[in-house]
Amino acid sequence: MIRLEALEKVYPAARGQAAHHALKGVDLSIGQGEIFGIIGRSGAGKSTLIRTVNRLEKVTGGRVVVDGVDIAGLSNADLTAFRRTIGMVFQHFNLLSSRTVYGNVALPLELAKVPKAEIAARVAPLLELVGLTDKSDRYPAELCGGQKQRVGIARALVAEPKMLLCDEVTSALDPETTQQILDLLRDINRRLDLTMMVITHEMSVVRDLCDRVAVIDDGAIVEQGNVFDVFVKPEHPTTQALIAGEIEAALPKSLRRIIRETPSAAGENPVVKIVFTGPNAYEPIISQLSRIAGIDFNILAGQVDYIQNRPFGILFVEGKGGQAEAEKAIAYVQSRNLSAEIIGYVDPDSVPAG
Repeated sequence: MIRLEALEKVYPAARGQAAHHALKGVDLSIGQGEIFGIIGRSGAGKSTLIRTVNRLEKVTGGRVVVDGVDIAGLSNADLTAFRRTIGMVFQHFNLLSSRTVYGNVALPLELAKVPKAEIAARVAPLLELVGLTDKSDRYPAELCGGQKQRVGIARALVAEPKMLLCDEVTSALDPETTQQILDLLRDINRRLDLTMMVITHEMSVVRDLCDRVAVIDDGAIVEQGNVFDVFVKPEHPTTQALIAGEIEAALPKSLRRIIRETPSAAGENPVVKIVFTGPNAYEPIISQLSRIAGIDFNILAGQVDYIQNRPFGILFVEGKGGQAEAEKAIAYVQSRNLSAEIIGYVDPDSVPAG
């Protein structure tokens, strides 16, 4: 449905500053009904990228093709009609304080001169969809952040768009409200078969909402793929750093401080990181390792999570033996089609007691 081909965006030099190359040869393809995430650090180019899809930003080079149409060739009238097929949800809600919930949602239709009866027929079911039927006559100042974002989502849907662009829609929300909004967006996607493009700097949003993801760094797409595959086997250093903030937190800071890259004294034990997925995620791997390697293993930290309804876990263990025994254990883990590696060494006396 959306195809971005070799996109380039260069902002001209301002006084005393060099030109800014915001997008560098971006190629992406997003299918009908797909929830596609674009993730990157602040300043990576993700907001510029999303604004090229509705031509709020004109590209310097390349093409934006939506439903087979190169939008650069649209006349002003055709561009206005095209933009009505795209809903947009923002980080800061952008609600009009002088209008009620109903009035904010109805505004795009009023501006398009839609008859009042048709406006009512469209707004009422959307308020029910986002769980705000009982807040129809309230004003934004009377709403919490999550409710304001629900109003923003309903407003973006009222023109019956084919796609929804979401720009950092959960950044201003607390964790519990964030999860509620992500659940709502997923429900809307399923009910309406609505294509969504989601811009975020939070890997948790990608994990819980998206089907596929692209990682942008310094204006270029450095990695993309199925969310599960990107989480489990991140290849680019930027992706690895973003994933580390989401998953590697399984290793507490207190343990990270005492793990050395190389053994510095006799008697230090290797620390093994085991990554497990799919049906092997719940195997009694530690007891199996103890039998195979002939040593005991001390669990330092770990977690099991679900990504796209598939289990994914990381376990950090201290091998109570030498290098040879640890390598024997790693070979066994790898024979089970799991990932394992020695990430460092620890003095057993420095490991905090349970």
